Order: sequence, then structure tokens, then C-alpha cells
Amino acid sequence: MSASDDQPDLSDVERRAVELVHETGGIHQSDFWKELDVSSRKGSRIASKLEEYGLVEREETVYNGNTTYYLEPIINEADLDFSLLMAGDMLPPFVGEEELDPQSDAFSQWILNLVYEE
Repeated sequence: MSASDDQPDLSDVERRAVELVHETGGIHQSDFWKELDVSSRKGSRIASKLEEYGLVEREETVYNGNTTYYLEPIINEADLDFSLLMAGDMLPPFVGEEELDPQSDAFSQWILNLVYEE
């Protein structure tokens, strides 16, 4: 998880909760509190607080026949680092492709750019 400087002061369990939501990419609140090893009431309060802080989104849903919330991380685009996908100023040839051909000239050129860049 990437923490912003303007992020509210979170307790240890709230920090773990944000990390859990980010690591899973989304989790049902009924599983969320179990993973955190807290009561359902405390888990609900934590989820509400994180939503209030703008760190997660809560959407009401039905899961295993029960009404609950689905928690998803709110990703700040400023925290994303796309440079990891780059070789110099080139995107790798396989971004957006379903299949990668490691024998292709475009892929070989991209790898060489990575090697010679250092």
C-alpha cells in the first residue's frame, strides 16, 4: 500500500485494515473483520471510518445469502508508479497483449534497452 502524507492518523488495526483491502483488491466486510481478528461490530466501525477518510469504498451487496458490504481500495493515481513498466521511454511490447512472444524483435529490443540503460 502506498501511504499519502495527508493520510489521517490511523491506529495499528486501521492500518492493517487498509493494507488488507489493498492486498486483496477488495473484500466482503463479513470476511474483513474475521481476517483482522476483531468483532463484527468493531470491523464495521473500522470499515465506516476508512470510508469516511476516503481510503476505501463500501458497496452494499449480498454474499453467502447475507447482506453485507464489499470494501474496495481507493487508489490515488498520484501514487501509481508506471516507470516500472518502462524501458527508457518505451513501454514493453506486451502491455495490453494477451499473449507474449518472447521471440519477437520488439520484446528483444525492449529487453536490450533495459540492459543498456543501467
